[in-house]
Amino acid sequence: MSKTVVITGAGSGFGALTARALAREGHTVYAAIRDTRTRNAARVAEVAAYAAEHQVDLRTVELDVLSQESADSAVASVLADVGRLDVIIHNAGHMVTGPTEAFTPEELAAVYDTNVLGTQRVNRAALPHLRAQEHGLVVWVGSTSTRGGTPPYLAPYFAAKSAMDALAVSYAAELARFNIETTIVVPGSFTSGTDHFVTGGHPADLTVVPAYEERYAGMMEQVSQRLAALAPADADVSQVAEAIVRVVGTEHGKRPFRVHIDPVDDGSETVSAVADRIRSEFLTRIGLDDLLVPHAAR
Repeated sequence: MSKTVVITGAGSGFGALTARALAREGHTVYAAIRDTRTRNAARVAEVAAYAAEHQVDLRTVELDVLSQESADSAVASVLADVGRLDVIIHNAGHMVTGPTEAFTPEELAAVYDTNVLGTQRVNRAALPHLRAQEHGLVVWVGSTSTRGGTPPYLAPYFAAKSAMDALAVSYAAELARFNIETTIVVPGSFTSGTDHFVTGGHPADLTVVPAYEERYAGMMEQVSQRLAALAPADADVSQVAEAIVRVVGTEHGKRPFRVHIDPVDDGSETVSAVADRIRSEFLTRIGLDDLLVPHAAR
């Protein structure tokens, strides 16, 4: 059945690939992009050209996850267009690289703002509608860094992704009685095919960086090269989009709680299996096992 989908951060990378893949499957997809009339106008044009060429229902909507007003307006626009919203995909994110000490607290807060608070703004705009219709799906695009191996110089991003994962887990239980399902999609390291590293930020306190460069010279290049060396030849970012398409297309109530797409296999899937089992067992022990699956009000 065709669904109406909004995916944040859909201008490039995982988001753009997923938006196109979902549209090809027959869904009505809104690629949420910020600055659609200025900086990202070319990307809006690319989406329109793709939709026309492939005869799919792929649209764009202005959405800046840093603004509650923007999130509210985007959801209202979608509802005005098609009258329904079925799936929210939290994909927008921002990466920064460098020695952790060199980032100011304000810079860490900015990474948290995009990767964590951005999801909350979109949820506050969209969930009232999903709750009212007592049906829906929320997909969170996380990171294996939350529970897998973590190289240095990416701490602000990893910390934010871990916070987002914790938020997703709590939301899953709190939305179950509204018949809203949750899936956490967990990509591993893809060193090409996304703009994460290209558009990533760097620390503002440059006085700290030289001290680390003396002991950790070329650290980010070493990390990138070694991750790339670990990845199999067939590792491709399109695998993440394909996984999300399968999740959206799965029958309601039978979707996996967590899906890993990790060409490097950094151990996250092993650790997550234990963590998710403990969550399930604990909710069962305290008599809240109904929160493990979505269900309509009785």
